[in-house]
Amino acid sequence: MKHIRLIATDELRLMTRNRVAIIAVGLFVLLTIVAVLSAWSHQRANAELRARHQHQAEHAFDAQPDRHPHRVVHYGHFIFRPLGPLAAFDPGVDAFTGSSMFLEGHRQNTANFGDVRQSSMLIRFGQLTPAFVLQVVAPLLLIFLGFGAVARETERGTIRLLMLQGMSGAQIVGGKLLALGAVAILAGAPAMIGFLAIAGQPGALMLPIAAIALGYAAYLALWVVMIVLVSTLVRRSRDALLVLIASWAVTVVLLPRLAPDVATAAIPLQNRLQTDVAIARDLRRMGDSHNPDDPHFAAFKADVLKRYGVERVEELPVNYKGLLALEGERLTAGLFDLYADQNHDAQQRQNKMVRAIGVVSPAIALRSLSMAAAGTDFAGHRRFLEQAEDYRYALVQRLNRMQAQGVSYGDDTATDPGADQRKRVAASNWGQIPDFAYRPPGGGALAAGAVPGVIVILAWLIIAALLLSRRASRLGVVRPGAAR
Repeated sequence: MKHIRLIATDELRLMTRNRVAIIAVGLFVLLTIVAVLSAWSHQRANAELRARHQHQAEHAFDAQPDRHPHRVVHYGHFIFRPLGPLAAFDPGVDAFTGSSMFLEGHRQNTANFGDVRQSSMLIRFGQLTPAFVLQVVAPLLLIFLGFGAVARETERGTIRLLMLQGMSGAQIVGGKLLALGAVAILAGAPAMIGFLAIAGQPGALMLPIAAIALGYAAYLALWVVMIVLVSTLVRRSRDALLVLIASWAVTVVLLPRLAPDVATAAIPLQNRLQTDVAIARDLRRMGDSHNPDDPHFAAFKADVLKRYGVERVEELPVNYKGLLALEGERLTAGLFDLYADQNHDAQQRQNKMVRAIGVVSPAIALRSLSMAAAGTDFAGHRRFLEQAEDYRYALVQRLNRMQAQGVSYGDDTATDPGADQRKRVAASNWGQIPDFAYRPPGGGALAAGAVPGVIVILAWLIIAALLLSRRASRLGVVRPGAAR
C-alpha cells in the first residue's frame, strides 16, 4: 500500500505541475457549477410557470358562465405536467415531448410546448445540466489527464526502474488508478453536491437518488479503469490518447446519436395525420351518431327505449342527445386508446433497441438509468399521457351525463328564441369538477427502471477491471520483437 500511495502522490504531483491540467480542472469545475445553477434555476422557473398556468387554466374553466354542457366539452381544458424534483439534474425527454395538453371532446391531443420547439437548435445537442457534464465532459477531462499514466512510464523506460526498486505491476497500476480516481472524485464532486442539493427538494425519493449516485460513480470509475487499461496496452502516450479519444467519440457522441436513428428506421411510427385518418375510418365503420340509419346507433336507440320501457326518445326521463354523446365518446375513446397503445408500444420497442445498443455504449446505459430514476424518460411521459387521457375521458363523460340529466330533450332540440337559455346549466357545476392531479410513480418503480442501466455499467466495470488486473500482472514483460 505504501508503494501505491507513493506512485499516486508522484502522479498527482506531475499533474499539478502541468498548468494546462490545472486550468482544465478549474474550467470543468466552473462549468459544473454553472450547469448546476442554470439547471436548478431553469427547473424552478419551469415548475413555477407550469403551476401558474395550471392555476389560470383551472380558474378560467371554473369561471365559465351558464352554458350548455356540450359547449363546455368543446371549450376544453388545459393541463400541465408537473416536474419531479430530480428533473433539474436530468431533464430527460421533457424538453422534446412537451409539457402541456389541451383536453377536449372527440379528440386526443398530443403534448405541446417542448423547450426544443421554442429554443435555438443548440438545445438539440444537449442541455447544460449536471447529467450532461458528467456523461460527456467528465470522461474527456479524465482522458486528457490520464492517457499517459502508464504509457509515459513505458515510453521513457522508467517502468523498469520502478520494478527494479521492488514495485510490482499491480502496485504501479494501483497507484495510477488511485491518482486518476482522486481526480475523478474532485471533478465529480461539484455535480454530486449539486445533485444532493437538488435531491433535497420535497418529494425526492431515496431509491432513485441511490440509483443515480451509483450509476454515475460506476460510470466515472469505468472511465478511470479504461484509461489506465489503454495506457498499459500501448507503448506511446500519443497512441493512448488517440485510442481513448476515438473510444470517447464513438461511445459517448456517435452511438448515442446514431442509435435513435437506427431504431426509428427499424421501427417506424405513424405520424399524427395517418393516425387521425385511421381513427376516422374506423369510427365510420363502428358507427355514426349523426346518421339515423346507422346500424350501431339504431341498435343503441332500440336498446335505450327498451331499457326505459318507452317507445319514443321524447318519452325518455333523460336527454337522449346526452346518451348519444356518452356512447359516441365511449367509441372514440376506445379507438384513441387503441392507437395510442400501438404508438406507445412501437416507441417502447424503439427504446429497447436503443438500450440494446447501450450494451456497447456505457453512455447510453447511463442516460437510460439517469432518466428512468429521475422520472424523465419515455415511461414518465407515457404515464402523463395516460393519466391525462383518463382525466379527459372522465371530464367529457361527466359533462355528457350533465347534458343527459340536466337538460331536457325538448329544450335541447327546441329552436325558439328562449331555447338557448333553457338548455344551459348553472355555472356552479364547473367548479364541482375535480382538477387534474398527476400521480407520480413510487421510488421503487423509478429505481427498477434504472436497474438495467446499472447492470450494464457495472458489467463493463467488472470486465475492464479484470482485463486491467491481468494486464498489470504482465506489466514490464518484454514481448518478442518489442525491444529495440
